[in-house]
Amino acid sequence: MGALPTSVASMNADPGGELFAPARSVTGVAVDALPQRAVLLIEDHDLVRLGTCVLLDSFDDITCSVVQCKTLDQAQQLLRAGRTFDLVLLDLNLGDSKGLQGLRSLREEFPALAIAVLSGTQDEFVVRQAQTMGATGYLLKSSSPDQIKTAIRSLLGARDRLAPGVAALSERFPKLAGTSYYDRVAELGPRHIQILELILSGCNNQEISNATQLSLGTVKNYVSAILLALDVRSRAHLISLFH
Repeated sequence: MGALPTSVASMNADPGGELFAPARSVTGVAVDALPQRAVLLIEDHDLVRLGTCVLLDSFDDITCSVVQCKTLDQAQQLLRAGRTFDLVLLDLNLGDSKGLQGLRSLREEFPALAIAVLSGTQDEFVVRQAQTMGATGYLLKSSSPDQIKTAIRSLLGARDRLAPGVAALSERFPKLAGTSYYDRVAELGPRHIQILELILSGCNNQEISNATQLSLGTVKNYVSAILLALDVRSRAHLISLFH
């Protein structure tokens, strides 16, 4: 990996977030002249945070400043205080947020925020859920540094001199072994996804109604629509496909 940047700060993030500012110089190019990018890294593992900062410092055509947070709550405090970022890298398993809960929470409160999941979870269903919920990318921690770098570079580059949407879908979302059912999930709306998650967790219609504050009749309509969209015969058949 080479020598670590001299600007790596202490890995014990405080509630206000921890700043990683690049210390390198780029041959023949003034660093100040490069496009500037602000990245919010929400990750509770010190080694992953350090490695990600080193990776972001290795771009030769973008200068990244990275604010690190160990918890979702720390990140939300920064965002509520008015801090702006070009990209958020979000781990799915934090001390105060599990699974897609953190992504849903950030998307609901900050809908304009560009959020890419950075996770070790290799599950096609989770990838498609994240995509449907508005994530701009899903980066696997098991990918090679070059693969992660390419994906992040595409996501960041699309915000300046490159055209919006330049990041290829194949770069932003991995294609894992799966079936056509996962592709159909990606076409469902956010409310359908929420109810699908509750069905797969074993909730009956009344429990879904209580959890979503929807009427029982509305829940039944959603369940029927999900079964029809995924072309499955029954609730039991649906559950068997994803477990």
